[in-house]
Amino acid sequence: MTALAEALRDLNEKKVYELVDKMLEQGASPEKIISECNEGMVAVGDLFASNQYFLTELMFSAEIMKEVMQKLEPLMESSGVAERSAGTVVIGTVKNDIHDIGKNIVVSLLRSHGFKVVDLGVDVPAEKFVEAVRETGAKVLGLSALLNSTYPEMKNVVEAITEAGLREQVKIIIGGTICNETVRKFTGADFYANDAVTGVKICKSVYS
Repeated sequence: MTALAEALRDLNEKKVYELVDKMLEQGASPEKIISECNEGMVAVGDLFASNQYFLTELMFSAEIMKEVMQKLEPLMESSGVAERSAGTVVIGTVKNDIHDIGKNIVVSLLRSHGFKVVDLGVDVPAEKFVEAVRETGAKVLGLSALLNSTYPEMKNVVEAITEAGLREQVKIIIGGTICNETVRKFTGADFYANDAVTGVKICKSVYS
C-alpha cells in the first residue's frame, strides 16, 4: 500500500493533503493520485465492514477524499480530454441513499477519460434511471450506494430496466465498497466495482 493510501486509511487528513501536493509537484497525474486514494478508501471500507471503523470514520474519509477531488478536478478538466466521445454513461445514487462522494469520484474520472456522463444525483427513483437510459441510449448504467440497505433498490432498478425493454442495450454496474459478487447476483447487475478506477475500466471494456 502506498504512503498516500495508508494516510487516507488512517484518516491522517494533514498527511493526505501534504502527499497529494507533493505528488503534484513531482508531476504525478491526477489519475494516479485518485488510484492511490481509492486504495485507501477501499481499506477504509474494509475496516468499516469489519466493525473496526464506524460511520463517523467512514464519512470523515469521504470528506478528505472530497477535498482531494476538489483539488484534482480542475487539473483533469484542463487536460483537454473531457469532451472526447468515449461513450455515454448514466449514473446515480439509488433511492433512499443520499451519499455521493464515491459517485462523484467516478463521474470525474469518467469525464477525464472522455465519457459523456449523465449524472442523475442522489436518491434517484428507478423510473428516472429508466427514462435517462431510454433518452440517451447509454450502454452503461451505474448504480451507486453506500448503505447495504439499498440492495433491494438496486435490484428494483435492474428489474425496471428489464420491464422497460432496455436490458439488452445496457450493461449495469453496481458500485460502492459494499458491493461484491453476491450482491451483484442478487441485484441482477452485470458488474460490480469497489472503486472508481475499476468502474472506469469496465465502462471502457463495454465501449471497446
